Amino acid sequence: MKNITEQLPEQQTGRQTDFTHEKVYYTLESAHVAFRAACGRLLSVDKWHEYAGAGSAKFTLTNNLGDELFGLAAEGFYFSIDLPAPGSDAGDGLEWVMIERIATEGSADTAEEYLLMTVRPVPDPKRADPEIAHFYEDVSTNTLIIRRDGRNLTAGAHGRNETPNNEDVDLHDKIRNTAIALMARAGLAGPQWKKLVKGLIEYEEEKE
Repeated sequence: MKNITEQLPEQQTGRQTDFTHEKVYYTLESAHVAFRAACGRLLSVDKWHEYAGAGSAKFTLTNNLGDELFGLAAEGFYFSIDLPAPGSDAGDGLEWVMIERIATEGSADTAEEYLLMTVRPVPDPKRADPEIAHFYEDVSTNTLIIRRDGRNLTAGAHGRNETPNNEDVDLHDKIRNTAIALMARAGLAGPQWKKLVKGLIEYEEEKE
């Protein structure tokens, strides 16, 4: 099995971020059951705001035309992000990303198993405008990973090459994207990701 860090895009420019949440289970069986449940949550993009809790962004899964989909995420699908902040002109108030990769390996019988999903900023699929509808450029990626190593279960969000999208955009988006990217650099985006990765593992336990 490949080392999980080898699955991440190479960091070459901009900022790198890593947010994780870990839980240890009493048995391998219970850890595997929790892993499967967390994987289901990771692929249920339209419920991420529930897992992250109050004040979090809202996510809507779509096809490549921007039509809303109901079900689990898959490679080639898109999703919009409605941030609790001023929206972009390019995305009609929303951020847009495409799911460019989903990979999984391992089983209940292996020492380790994981599921990962890498997303990248894209133009609004509902518009002909090629302008990236996100506060980061399309060189940026975010990879979300659910990983079981023995009895340890970890959820992570790993940003790579995070670069403000302030070049080929209108003045409003240039100012807005720069401001939000600077807020992210200042650590204000961290709580959002921390709440989500925690929720991917803990949601059912906290719900009860």
